[in-house]
Amino acid sequence: MTVKVPQTTPAYILPVIVLSQFAGTCVWFAGNAILPALQSRYQFPPGMLSNITIAVQLGFITGTLLFALLTIADRFSPVKVFMLSALLAAAFNCFILFADGNIGWILSLRFLTGFFLAGVYPVGMKIAADWYASNLGKALGFLVGALVAGKALPHLLKGLGDISMWKQVIIYTSCIAAAGGIIVGVFLKNGPYRSKGKALSFSNLPSLFHQRDFKAAAFGYFGHMWELYTFWAFVPVMLSWYNVQKAVNLNISLWSFLIIGIGTLSCIIGGYVSRRFGSANVAFVSLSGSGICCLLSPLFFLLPTPLFLTAMLLWGCLVIADSPQLSALVSQTAESSKKGTALTLVTSIGFAITIISIEVMDYFLMDDQSLIPWFHSNKAVAFIIMAIGPLFGLISMRSLLKK
Repeated sequence: MTVKVPQTTPAYILPVIVLSQFAGTCVWFAGNAILPALQSRYQFPPGMLSNITIAVQLGFITGTLLFALLTIADRFSPVKVFMLSALLAAAFNCFILFADGNIGWILSLRFLTGFFLAGVYPVGMKIAADWYASNLGKALGFLVGALVAGKALPHLLKGLGDISMWKQVIIYTSCIAAAGGIIVGVFLKNGPYRSKGKALSFSNLPSLFHQRDFKAAAFGYFGHMWELYTFWAFVPVMLSWYNVQKAVNLNISLWSFLIIGIGTLSCIIGGYVSRRFGSANVAFVSLSGSGICCLLSPLFFLLPTPLFLTAMLLWGCLVIADSPQLSALVSQTAESSKKGTALTLVTSIGFAITIISIEVMDYFLMDDQSLIPWFHSNKAVAFIIMAIGPLFGLISMRSLLKK
């Protein structure tokens, strides 16, 4: 079937997608941002940071895997899927207000929030791909930039207040996420490049990886994901350690917001640069830079405060700038009728990898009974472990540089 495509995409489309992606994903790290307040009030165990992060990741993985198996984003209207998912993610995020410190309930609610975010992040990329067949790297640069800003927002809300404002953080992020879903439902329709998926068939998933270029892009993304969420999850820990070592008093929440949120700018800049140099080259340079930061990270803690913060901000830029370009490569190398499923499946596997990475890091850094106690007494060195991902990703995607 021939798709009739307009000569130009309406100017409001990308801003609406970007705004909605930002809003819909702001509930992602809400639990991390309010954790210090909950620990102070309910005396949670030290391992709660990794638990609450992994609960969201597990929910997201489960959701994306189910969405991929059922080919939801290809068989149904992605606009409607996005709207409903954002509203449900907002609702389960808000229900934390009624958990009354019950760890089981909190982790379950974070899981369900992550589950419905599966209909926001990858489906948002699918909507963008349906509107922007060319310059997809630029469009996804804005979109992933919005994702980064949304995830960083809870840290900002927390940093601007005090420890007693955790309820306001939950309320504000829930309302913003719900508004993002409504905006998509009201102002967007399915894009002209949308190719409706075929009937449900589980053989669709493994067949994706038979394509050499798709496999290279996907494996590059997997290496990138080993590092990304572990870095984001442990940014507050790194800042806290630096405060102790240097006897300074950095605002951990505010600086966490800045270090994570600055990735918004690098995603957007990378999107523009990709128009000239290509998505593969931009992703390769960014992944190389973040890998170097992993290797040098133990030295960061020896630097004076201005240089330490500069290094962390640079890392925050590099660690995410490759994400939209790798997603663009995944979309461009997948079959048109399987594009939504491909994005969802690769995202699901990528987030499964983040759980392993976060657990490994938590084991070496936070567990006093670690089998390798040297890591526990030399904590900063353990961040070198994150370099495994960039190295794997760089090796995997080399063939794409020749295109």
